[in-house]
Amino acid sequence: MRIALLALALVASGALADDTHVRGYTRRDGTYVQPHHRTTPDSNRGNNYGSQGNVNPWTGQAGTINPYAPPQPSVPTYPTYPAYPGSR
Repeated sequence: MRIALLALALVASGALADDTHVRGYTRRDGTYVQPHHRTTPDSNRGNNYGSQGNVNPWTGQAGTINPYAPPQPSVPTYPTYPAYPGSR
C-alpha cells in the first residue's frame, strides 16, 4: 500500500511524467547510441537528469552538471594538410 501511494505521489508531482524514451540510432560517424530515457526538452536547465541535485531514476546516477555555469565557448577545429614536398 505504501509503495502504491509513493508511486502515485511521484506521478502526481510530475517526477516520473517528464521523461521521453529515445530509440537507439546510428550517428553519421557510425557510432551506435543505445536506447535510453531522457528528460522532456524544455527551457528549464535545472530539471535535467544530469543536473546537480537530481538523480536519474532509470540508472540511479546523480547529476554532476552545474546547470547555471556559463557555457564554454567551443574551439573550432581546422583540418590539417600534409606539407608539400620541398616546403619549409
